[in-house]
Amino acid sequence: MGRIAIIGGGVVGLSTGIALLDAGQAVVLVDDDDAGHAASWGNAGHIAVEQVAPLASLSLLRSVPRRLFVRGGALDFPLSAIGAWLPFGLRLMAAARPARFRQGSDALRGLLAQAMPAWEALVDRIGAPDLLRQDGHYVQWGNADAAAGGRAAWEAADIGTAQVESASAADLSRLSGLTSEPVAGAIRFAGSGQITDLGALRHALRAAFVARGGEIVARRATAIRDGARVAVPGIDADRVIICAGVRSGPLMEGLGHKAPMIAERGYHVRASAADWPADLPPVVYEDRSMIVTRYADCVQAASFVELGRVDAPADPRKWERLERHVAELGLPVRGPFTRWMGCRPTLPDYLPAIGRSDKADNLFYAFGHQHLGLTLAPITARLMAAIVTGTEPALSVAPFDIGRFA
Repeated sequence: MGRIAIIGGGVVGLSTGIALLDAGQAVVLVDDDDAGHAASWGNAGHIAVEQVAPLASLSLLRSVPRRLFVRGGALDFPLSAIGAWLPFGLRLMAAARPARFRQGSDALRGLLAQAMPAWEALVDRIGAPDLLRQDGHYVQWGNADAAAGGRAAWEAADIGTAQVESASAADLSRLSGLTSEPVAGAIRFAGSGQITDLGALRHALRAAFVARGGEIVARRATAIRDGARVAVPGIDADRVIICAGVRSGPLMEGLGHKAPMIAERGYHVRASAADWPADLPPVVYEDRSMIVTRYADCVQAASFVELGRVDAPADPRKWERLERHVAELGLPVRGPFTRWMGCRPTLPDYLPAIGRSDKADNLFYAFGHQHLGLTLAPITARLMAAIVTGTEPALSVAPFDIGRFA
């Protein structure tokens, strides 16, 4: 058979390309993000195996009022984007019904159970095992009531293969040394992990892809119907995989699928890492909805769920609030800050879309991983390699079929 064209060069697209090359396929990857600005390379670096429960849930809906940005929370519905988030929100409400929520949790649990082993295998295959750290993460609170409630909620939650325990005295001493505010309580997760350097990960994945014979074409791709098949103009390929993150929705809808995706925009600020411990796992300041991650050469504070449009201007108030949180906590993070905003590709039920099209014989897709794109990239790649080559996937992809939105 001829080449496979992958549209999108984020962590899902690159991981899928490497898996297919290792399976003996010829692959060309078409991607216009030459500078690496996509959400794959600006996220919190967290391998979040504990996030089994989809965000489309009754508990989330009940919590919306206290989570709103205007009340100090991380959730924002810009009025200018009401045409995008209102229909998305109605679909989310339908997906939050108990039966749908249980189905979604079961589906994510199966994926997340294989996420860390898939990451271990991938970093070994690309010769970069140091890019993966598996020393868990912390969640802490500055308020005693919030700490008691937050700890109880996590202890009762379905966290899959992860484990949670109260932070030790040594942990609390270490966390307290980072902030001028009291630490009212903290827990430590085991089983989760992080990528130590997102830029180095991108470089390693691209280098491994090219070393295996893959070709990277630096331009934005379109996909068109040609009878019962799909073609990428200007690219010689007989199979097409759409892995274009938040831009996958319009591509899929142009090919006859319903893909009600929204741009779930997140923000971060980065600064010099000189004063942040190099070996400290990510720290979630839960009462501020902020995660702080140490990378190789910087420390990053990230937050916000802004439901909007892909190309809308960034909201500088988000960066300002992040910088204010850092200052108010007295964290050893000093500017100047580098500011970033990126779009998580999110479907209303908070499940990814993984599978083969029933509209075109040669069309496949893997997108919509919301907050879990980094976490699920290698296991998604394994599933896609099986689907495309006609072998049995390691687990059922039926829950992730895009036809669920038809």
